[in-house]
Amino acid sequence: MGHTKHNPIVRALFNDDDIVLSAVKDLRANGFHVSEVYSPFPIHGLDEAMGLKRTRLSTAAFFYGLTGLFFASWLTYYTMIMDWPQNIGGKPNSMWFLNMPSFVPVMFELTVFFAAHLMCWSYFAVNGLYPGAKAQNPDPRTTDDHFLMEVELEGDEAELNKKLQELGALEISKIEA
Repeated sequence: MGHTKHNPIVRALFNDDDIVLSAVKDLRANGFHVSEVYSPFPIHGLDEAMGLKRTRLSTAAFFYGLTGLFFASWLTYYTMIMDWPQNIGGKPNSMWFLNMPSFVPVMFELTVFFAAHLMCWSYFAVNGLYPGAKAQNPDPRTTDDHFLMEVELEGDEAELNKKLQELGALEISKIEA
């Protein structure tokens, strides 16, 4: 079983989100591979600039919402038709579909509840965010006001460093992957 050799990583620290975005676009246009960008907040357009695939979270949210809708339908059927039917305001209590308009608020709320909560837990699971998880950002300043870009070093290190300085990097460092 052979080990694959990984390229060293060059890290560049920036202090402006617009500069980081234009630097990512410039580097990718010149054939460099930007592997990661650490930011204290989302940068609009960064995922497209880095060439990342569209997230499937919206598709998951749809199915989570359907799960909530089915659960709400079952819950209202079980509680109001099967378990404890009552004649409320002269409405028939033996058929769910005749009572369904009065269940719409419950169905809506549980659809939203399931979609929101399951999306949140999915996000945590996919990103490894759980109690006791080790912080993934290599520089604590990326949680405050700086941006860190990691570029795979595939060619001349001096050329990449010069390019990063031209693009506005404040600090440049190299780590072995």
